Amino acid sequence: RRERKPLHDVLAAVRAVTPLAELGRRVLPNAERCLRPIARLAQLYPPELLAQSVEIAARCTFSLDELRYEYPRELVPEGETATSWLRRLTFEGLVERYPAGTPGKVSKGIEHELALIAELAYEAYFLTVHDIVRFARGRGILCQGRGSAANSAVCYALGITEVDPERMQVLFERFISRERNEPPDIDVDFEHERREEVMQYLYTKYGRDRAALTAALATYRPRSALRDVGKAFGLSLDQVDRLTKTMAWWDGREIQRERLLEAGFDPDNPVLAQVVEFAHLLVGFPRHLSQHSGGFVIARDKLTRLVPVENAAMAGRTVIQWDKDDLDALGLLKVDVLALGMLTAVRKTFDALDAFGVYNAVGAAHVSHAAQVAPSAPVPHAARVAHVAHVTCDAHITHDVHATPAPSAPRASSIAPDRPWCLADIPAEDPTTYAMIQRADTIGVFQIESRAQMTMLPRLKPARFYDLVIEVAIVRPGPIQGGMVHPYLRRRQGLEAVTYPSAAVQAVLERTLGVSIFQEQVMQLVVVAAGFTPGEADRVRRAMAAWRRKGGLEPFRDKLFAGMLARGYSAEYAEQIFRQIQGFGEYGFPESHAASFALLVYVSCWLKCHHPAAFACGLLNAQPLGFYSPSEIVQDAKRHGVPVLPPDVNVSVFDCVLEGARPVAGAGAGSSPGLRLGLKMIKGLSVSGVQRLVAARAQAPFVDVADLARRAQLPRTDVNALAAADALTGLAGHRREAWWQALGLDADTALTRSPRDAVQPSLLAPTEGEDVVLDYASLGLTLRRHPLALLREQLKARGLSTAEAVRSARNGQTIRACGIVTCRQRPATASGVVFVTLEDETGYINVVVWPTLVERQRREVLGSRLMTVYGHVQREGEVVHLVAGRLVDDTRLLGRLVTESRDFS
Repeated sequence: RRERKPLHDVLAAVRAVTPLAELGRRVLPNAERCLRPIARLAQLYPPELLAQSVEIAARCTFSLDELRYEYPRELVPEGETATSWLRRLTFEGLVERYPAGTPGKVSKGIEHELALIAELAYEAYFLTVHDIVRFARGRGILCQGRGSAANSAVCYALGITEVDPERMQVLFERFISRERNEPPDIDVDFEHERREEVMQYLYTKYGRDRAALTAALATYRPRSALRDVGKAFGLSLDQVDRLTKTMAWWDGREIQRERLLEAGFDPDNPVLAQVVEFAHLLVGFPRHLSQHSGGFVIARDKLTRLVPVENAAMAGRTVIQWDKDDLDALGLLKVDVLALGMLTAVRKTFDALDAFGVYNAVGAAHVSHAAQVAPSAPVPHAARVAHVAHVTCDAHITHDVHATPAPSAPRASSIAPDRPWCLADIPAEDPTTYAMIQRADTIGVFQIESRAQMTMLPRLKPARFYDLVIEVAIVRPGPIQGGMVHPYLRRRQGLEAVTYPSAAVQAVLERTLGVSIFQEQVMQLVVVAAGFTPGEADRVRRAMAAWRRKGGLEPFRDKLFAGMLARGYSAEYAEQIFRQIQGFGEYGFPESHAASFALLVYVSCWLKCHHPAAFACGLLNAQPLGFYSPSEIVQDAKRHGVPVLPPDVNVSVFDCVLEGARPVAGAGAGSSPGLRLGLKMIKGLSVSGVQRLVAARAQAPFVDVADLARRAQLPRTDVNALAAADALTGLAGHRREAWWQALGLDADTALTRSPRDAVQPSLLAPTEGEDVVLDYASLGLTLRRHPLALLREQLKARGLSTAEAVRSARNGQTIRACGIVTCRQRPATASGVVFVTLEDETGYINVVVWPTLVERQRREVLGSRLMTVYGHVQREGEVVHLVAGRLVDDTRLLGRLVTESRDFS
């Protein structure tokens, strides 16, 4: 449209990375390149030209329906069909999964699934995913399927997923349905550091002309729109940075006048007004194509016959220029090769245990609590979940949710045998692990480490595996908005009676005490209570995700009410079910997905509980990862009695490692080993320098800084980085002495020493405060006293309490406290409340900031690194919050000390 010519000019400047004033002829001279109405075209061109244009357009017909996508044939051996080969692999897998014989329920489900898979011609897709998982496990790469695929018994038999359909109420129609024209979607997580090996396997096997990643369309958000438009109008980088920082993550699409004033801008400035206006127009526009997180399309013939393909910016990758929705519309099957950092952390924890010679004696014999007594009320009588297995282990770990945890769990360790650690070594239903979880001692573990989850854990008190499945799913917008959380907790605690309007509803909801927690339960409810077919129930599921945007639930409302009333349910109950369906439109977990994640929750918690040093080591070696910074991981490890040792050029290797007296065969667990920080933690130290350092040290220990620099051929930049990290203490003394010796080296490759090194001056050691500042600058953490321990006398003089004192305070007590901001959260379900986590030398303080205070003290909420809170204690059982009444930004007290704060939306 003509009126969008100015916006076109702005986008031209963005594309050219050039201010508008300097574009010259790269902008269109006028606004005539627009679509005109036919009446206007008739005034401009003779009728015969218009007629010829219409004729040519009619002859240039093409429909995407003409595209014929076919799956590769490579995975089917000669003499087999895709159907027969999938059946054979499935039944071979069943023998491994169920050595004592396949349960009748599973056999029936397998036959139903295989028939439907064959009818819809999806066999090759399942064979492809099976081949990918087989390759990964053959290379020792941890992987696990999740999502709706965990509803499939075939996926379980093929080793793709780990949720046992015999012990779990699975709903296959949640995964594949005859009534919808939608391909299946199998998500498989791999170790994030080794996923590229899996991707390159696909490129090698099928060729880059037949395999490609899916694209993802990135659209403009307020911050990116302000940044690009600001540059187009010639604002300086400093101005652009200040401008974008006016937008908090919760501000939505609006750029408010007050925010501009807070940042020191004049909202009435004509240039700024234009920047804001065009940024508003750009929000929601496509910005660029990026790579999907792992969606692969594989074809029998060249992909370029079907879709546009380009080389990715990353070497060795090819990308389709369409996104997943485009591919779904065309019926192109996508395999999701995803990355999960916790799998990497678990693998590296196992590696640390193997390298240190720790062997868990429980792993030698299969541990199961399946024969134990069923739990007493009000713990739900839940479905049973699940086997965890890894290719290198024949043993399974079995969780039985009916089981009461054994009084104690073996923890003996000894010298590792030939077999390395694997998932099957993790004993099931360990009471010590659950006790740790109930205390919300979950920093660093999978999924239940967030503020909301840690608040829920002491209330829900998970005591068996299925409780973890519920814990993973219940702290989601769907159950929260649907009003399911508090009724479930009250019923679990015996404060509210559990009732069911019918036996059919009881069969669906009994395992969650009459409350809908999972997507599958909503789908099952509309089937048993309202008479929907499974396919219709799946359409309800898909409509849930879009109902706010498209109003897609209303067509189902009348059918739901009519069906439920006809079956004797009250209108009030029908309305309650409909509200829950609407709540799940805000995002809820399938039970199968929650069960898949709960497996990793338990594994990570068990490792943290019984091997805290190795678990912290795995987390640090898998960084960047998860919710907590390396500093917080180290502080948590120290609180758990782990000796953490600094990097040292004569001891450390690239990664963090366990260090201390080796375990002796049959001697038991013993004391915790130490955790030696790796040289990878040092900022500014080159990887090649570390490699040369470790190789040279293998010949003989270094005797001084010059010897280190000479034999490892380190440039002075690397030596300076080591000195800054205090890693040269054993060679040179304190930091200042190490720096002085580094100054005497050649600038390039320290092969000689300058004359000024002949005399070593007497240098004062840095103060503890200076060392802490330098630790954070070079390592991002400190092993010395916590920064607030150094400030405690000043804070005490101001009447500021510690985190420990806040946790001990009575409900309603007025208190003031101070801590380093480690996290800010504003969940969409929290109605504008901001949750801030503060850390001091005694632990964490959970701060609640109400919306009115957020608006009044926005700068303190967003900008404080050291925050003082004046408020009162809110205590609910074991959960303690500090409700803020006033905030003070005390960052100045830290001086140059910097600790990173992470903001999560």
